[in-house]
Amino acid sequence: MDRILLSTVVYRPPEEVFPYVRSFTEYPRYTEHLKDVDVHGDGDVGSIYDLRLAWWKLSYTARSKVVDISPPESLEWRLVKDIDARGEWRVEPEPDAIPDGGAVDDEVETASRIYFEAVYDPYSADKSAISLPRFVSLDRVVKKVEPRLLGEAETVVKRLVMDIEGRSQPRDVELTVHEMP
Repeated sequence: MDRILLSTVVYRPPEEVFPYVRSFTEYPRYTEHLKDVDVHGDGDVGSIYDLRLAWWKLSYTARSKVVDISPPESLEWRLVKDIDARGEWRVEPEPDAIPDGGAVDDEVETASRIYFEAVYDPYSADKSAISLPRFVSLDRVVKKVEPRLLGEAETVVKRLVMDIEGRSQPRDVELTVHEMP
C-alpha cells in the first residue's frame, strides 16, 4: 500500500474549516482533473460520491463512500469499487501557528492544521474499469499517475485553504509532506 499524508495550517478554527473539507461537491473547483461530483445520499455516513476524473488519455469515475464523520475533527472515506483505497481529512486546532503579532486578519485569532491522507494500492485497480488507450498497460499508467498524485493533493489543499480563508488571491501556503509513495 502506498500512502500520501500532507498537512497545512489554515487561519480559521476547526468548526469553520470542517464544512469545507466535508463538501465534496465543491472539489472540482480545486483541481482541473476532477470534472464533476454526483452525490448519492445526504452527505452523512454511508453517502456515496461519484467523482468523475479525466487526465491524459484516461477517464474514470471513482466511487467514494463516507465511512465515518466526527465533526469538526475527521471525515473518513474509502473507494468502493475498482481499486483498494481509503483516506481521511482531519482537522486539529493549532493555536501556536498564529504568527507573532497576533491575528492574520481582523476576524480570527486562531488556526487549525488540515491533514489529508490517502492510502491506496495502485496495482489493485480493476483493469476493465479503466478506459486505457489501446496498447497502454496498467503498469505504464501507474508510472505516469503516481508522481502526479502528490502534486494533485498539494493543489487541492492550497486551493481549499484559499476558500476557507475567503481569499481572492492565494497566500504562500506551506505544505508539510509527512509521507509520500
